[in-house]
Amino acid sequence: MIPVTHMLIFSMILFGIGVTGVLIRRNALIMLMSLELMMNAANINLIVFARQLDSLAGQVFAIFVMCVAASEVAIGLAIVAALFKNKETIQIDHLNDLKG
Repeated sequence: MIPVTHMLIFSMILFGIGVTGVLIRRNALIMLMSLELMMNAANINLIVFARQLDSLAGQVFAIFVMCVAASEVAIGLAIVAALFKNKETIQIDHLNDLKG
């Protein structure tokens, strides 16, 4: 068995990498991947606490978060594809106008 503290530290590191990726990188795809890392860190926390409390609620919430993450990826990639088609870039800094 892996101790709870090790799993929580792993989750914290994963979440920190995700936050760093969102704040530093200006590429839309990298930002989406960083958001996925943050959601996976939250899933690890949910599952660890569910195991600690002998409850299935955390695992159910983790599956719900995975479904939300899958739909976020589908919508995010569609938006990125539309932006690339119209502006020919996926750099967030170059997309500062909302004109059609």
